[in-house]
Amino acid sequence: MSSAKATLDDTDRRIVVATQAGLPTVARPYHALAEQLQLPPDEVMQRIAGLLERGVIRRIGAVPNHYAIGYTANGMSVWDIDDAQVDAVGEYVGSLEAVTHCYRRPRRAPHWPYNLFAMVHGHSRDEVGSQVNAIAALIETRFPGACRARDILYSTRILKKTGLRIAG
Repeated sequence: MSSAKATLDDTDRRIVVATQAGLPTVARPYHALAEQLQLPPDEVMQRIAGLLERGVIRRIGAVPNHYAIGYTANGMSVWDIDDAQVDAVGEYVGSLEAVTHCYRRPRRAPHWPYNLFAMVHGHSRDEVGSQVNAIAALIETRFPGACRARDILYSTRILKKTGLRIAG
């Protein structure tokens, strides 16, 4: 972030601060943001595009409340994947429609052998389990022997999700 921080001028910083909790939920969010910041809408859109291009902003997307839309079974599938193949397997698993996010984490031997995590949402635990079984079959087909063990950890409550914030 240090190189990205060096490239932020005052206007870029104001845009980041104004959007870090989300865009306005209106028909024209960039125009509403421009009005709030007292900037022309075209400038706001160009600057946001530049921030994305430079990697200051990684992505713009919706973050749904899965419970509110009926996905009440939320399972973090955890996988013990051969270290030599974990990056390739993770990239593949992360591209699957059933997976909302996927990431690699260090093992904590001897009690925690898992090094790949992939979130799967469903209407029931049976649905999540079926999706994870399908993912396991796909992994075995594409990367034979790469997966040594797996499990599913189900959410029991909703925690407020927030990303990194910078001070205004």
